[in-house]
Amino acid sequence: MNTNIHKTPLFDLGQTVATPGAIEALQQSNVSPSSLLARHRSGDWGDLCDEDKSENNYALGHGYRLFSSYQITETTKIWVITEADRSVTTLLLPQDY
Repeated sequence: MNTNIHKTPLFDLGQTVATPGAIEALQQSNVSPSSLLARHRSGDWGDLCDEDKSENNYALGHGYRLFSSYQITETTKIWVITEADRSVTTLLLPQDY
């Protein structure tokens, strides 16, 4: 278990949006978008390598874009991206990028 993950929100999500593909994938896998947003917002960056997690931790303190990746099924990932100005957070499939 990663002890660096906070249960309280670390940043504002801004407006939350999702691509049609992400919405469909979440519905088909019965995964709540709010659960992924809560993980992202609390510093649980999901299935990223340690280097990318470190980049997010740096970005958190310096006002850069934040990126998480969550494997919701054996074959489906959802990316969550919060823009640097924290105005919008997007849930999307990698192929939607």
